[in-house]
Amino acid sequence: MDKRTFIKLSSTLMAAPLLSPLATWAQNDRLQNWAGNITYSTDNVFYPTSVQEIQQLVKAHNKIKALGTRHCFNTIADSKDNLLSLRDLNKFVTLDADAKTVTVEGGMKYGELAPILDAKGFALHNLASLPHISVAGAITTATHGSGVKNGNLSTAVTALEMVTASGDVVQLSKDKDGEKFYAAVVGLGAIGVITKVTLVIQPAYIMRQYVYENMPLPQLKEHFDEIVSAGYSVSLFHDWETENINEVWIKSRVDDASNSTSKPDFFGATPATKNMHPIAALSAENCTEQMGVPGPWYERLPHFKMGFTPSSGKELQAEYFVPHQHAVEAILAIQKMGKAIGPHLFITEIRTIAADNLWMSPCYKQDSATIHFTWKQEIDAVNKLLPLIEKELSPFNAKPHWGKLFTMSPAVLDSRYEKYADFKKMIKEYDPTGKFRNRFIDRNIYSC
Repeated sequence: MDKRTFIKLSSTLMAAPLLSPLATWAQNDRLQNWAGNITYSTDNVFYPTSVQEIQQLVKAHNKIKALGTRHCFNTIADSKDNLLSLRDLNKFVTLDADAKTVTVEGGMKYGELAPILDAKGFALHNLASLPHISVAGAITTATHGSGVKNGNLSTAVTALEMVTASGDVVQLSKDKDGEKFYAAVVGLGAIGVITKVTLVIQPAYIMRQYVYENMPLPQLKEHFDEIVSAGYSVSLFHDWETENINEVWIKSRVDDASNSTSKPDFFGATPATKNMHPIAALSAENCTEQMGVPGPWYERLPHFKMGFTPSSGKELQAEYFVPHQHAVEAILAIQKMGKAIGPHLFITEIRTIAADNLWMSPCYKQDSATIHFTWKQEIDAVNKLLPLIEKELSPFNAKPHWGKLFTMSPAVLDSRYEKYADFKKMIKEYDPTGKFRNRFIDRNIYSC
């Protein structure tokens, strides 16, 4: 099947509203992830509604693994023994207007939290491209949005509560616990079950976004920093099959006068004349409003609306972080693989993320750029391409997104994370018997 036919068929899936989790799960004999490429290894799935229930479950089982909104594309949240879903631990807890913080239960989705915050006059600093993901799941895997000055979603965390392997409730905060806190936030689900999260908030703001098409690749070579700094959040979409960046999405705050109107020429790219989907052949119905129409921050920062199937639906994803200063070199290295990548790809998104102090974040003490691949569900072809992509990115010490597909060896991961050994000590302190460990953690953290 050629790419045009595949995309046409995929667009049929895109038109349907997002199914509720219950309906999706009921269609399968065994629980699957969002994209359907992972079937979880156990039927023993618990849905607690309180911290006390979580404590009881953790105490009662020798092996158990927390599960968020199932938006990971690998087995980081899998278990062959027991799964503990945070689906029903999804409440708004409290807002402290003076401290400018909000506390929510770990299973709450950003798309549910954001309108509540906005109605109270507050906002988060950033959102991922999808609003459908849970707070606990996003922070524990260092999931991110975009913006040269914006840290990933985990950087908004100022305190968290978790149930440890002993069944005890532990609270950690940035102010009181320092390095222990920085270890636990991006915990890969290996330190405890995150039950509550406190996030830093700010006054609500209005945004607009403009999309530009067909930016010549040489412009990216010469002006990368100017391009990715052109708005509060900037995303580049590329299919690797042409010498143009297909689309540039610029999301700006209305109070930023420098980006208040569309530019007739943006580094050789022309303004879109209608709302666009990142995959240009697909309908933009499920995408957030563009064309400079102002709207609340939470209706502009994501690419996709909460009520619709995001992205392509049935897909695979992989993503690699490289130091910001090597972004152009890394992009050009992958461009050479365009003919091999293109037939199996929906689209690539290129973004930037600010450095942080979180031990297992790919942006630990490093301003970063990411190269994200949204693949067709052609797992054999993707599995052959990933090692080749990783080889091309190796000179830049690329790190994979923890929740997406990668083939890097544990030894390579160990060499690229300064705090790897310290993180293992942290796991042992809170989970000495390996209750929260699974095959993913055993392989990627403990086999080197």
